[in-house]
Formats: sequence, structure tokens, C-alpha cells
Amino acid sequence: MAVIKARTEFASALNQVCAEHNIELEVVLSSIKEALLAAYRRDFGMDEEKKYEAEIDSATGESHLFLVEGKKKKEITPPGFGRIAAQVAKQVLIQKIREAEKSAVLKEYSQKIGTLVSGRVIRFDGPNIVVDLDRAEAVIPRSEQITSENYNVNQRYVFYVKGIETLEKGEQVVVSRA
Repeated sequence: MAVIKARTEFASALNQVCAEHNIELEVVLSSIKEALLAAYRRDFGMDEEKKYEAEIDSATGESHLFLVEGKKKKEITPPGFGRIAAQVAKQVLIQKIREAEKSAVLKEYSQKIGTLVSGRVIRFDGPNIVVDLDRAEAVIPRSEQITSENYNVNQRYVFYVKGIETLEKGEQVVVSRA
């Protein structure tokens, strides 16, 4: 994983977050650049036929927006855009951290497929039951429930980890009582 020299508070914070959550620095920086362009497009409008580019100084956190015309770059960073850039960077980091944590949890439970785990019913989502397994939430589809069993919120059960499936809310751990 690439590491930038931590001369500033921004650089050291970025390095620390990337290291703690096992996220590639380049992925975070490119995501921040995309988000900056999206924020500029939303607030100031962009001509779709022209090419725009965002640059971030990974040492200082300073960002600049450019209009690319051939081989020339014209800076178009509006005044006060640094505050917007800081908010965007924070939101992107939080999103990347959540994605990395969810990926780690799914990887952990993919290794537990076929085993028994303890969990607590936390809510009912239509015909499905949502279960808290400490580090993750799992779903018990209607087909995996025991029909004669009454499930109550906050009640603990032992569940069989059936697998990881792609549902309407993304990938989720699926457990069974049947």
C-alpha cells in the first residue's frame, strides 16, 4: 500500500485512516477527486463537452480544479471551494471505511458458512427476520424459518450460516433455523 510522507495533519490523518481500515490510498484519492468534480458540477454546472480534472496535493490536502483544453490546463477552482472539498473528502473517507468494514465482515462470515452462530432477533423486515450476529446483521428468509416457531425481538437463537447472498440491499449474510 502506498504511503505519503506525513508532513501535514491531512497527510498523517489520511495515512492513518488508510492503514487502520486497510484501504488503498490511491482508491481514496481518486474517489475524492471524482467527488470533487461531482460537487463542482452540482454547484457550478459543467459543460459536458469539455474535460475537467481535479488534483489533490496528498501532502497538504489542497485541491484544485482544472478545465483541460488540449494540452493546456486552466484553473477554475472557485473561491471558498476548500471548505466544500474538505466536506467531500470527509464523506468519501467515511463511505470507503464503511465499504472496507462491510467487506471484512462478509469475508469473515464467508469462512463461517456451514457453522452455527449465536444471534439476536432485532427486527422484522416483511417476511424476513433481521438478526444481530455481533459484528454483522444477517437475514432469515421466510423459507429458512421454522413455521411453528414464534420469533420475538431481542430473543437469542442459534443459527446456521447458510451463505452470503445478493439481496435488494446488497450482499448480506443469510442464516437459517430450518
